[in-house]
Amino acid sequence: MLSNNQFVRVFALDFSKAFDSIKHEPLLDKLSSLSIPDEIYNWIENFFSGRGHCTRFGNDISEIAEITASVVQGSSLGPAAYVVTVADMRPRRDDNVIIKYADDTYLIVASDNSDTYRRTAKYPGVG
Repeated sequence: MLSNNQFVRVFALDFSKAFDSIKHEPLLDKLSSLSIPDEIYNWIENFFSGRGHCTRFGNDISEIAEITASVVQGSSLGPAAYVVTVADMRPRRDDNVIIKYADDTYLIVASDNSDTYRRTAKYPGVG
């Protein structure tokens, strides 16, 4: 990009608790559209289903609530699940670039497109 532009702007996006924000249903929908073996899809679906959480305070225990979002902490599925979840995130202009790895996302805007980041920042949804 630098060979064709005077400069580039790099926006580093840090989505807090990225792995915690992964909703199981949309993730499984996206996975079902990929050409992965049924056994792998079924294994991942099984990994995310049937999980619950309860809280104990003193002698009181809450009812079990179904967990429908997040990835088990330390699980190797976290980065891959996040990448699949945000796979359809695209820059508004084709000549800008988004680079995604695990929960790190970078938007690279060429100097020729400098007006796009300003419009987007001032008026969300435009640019």
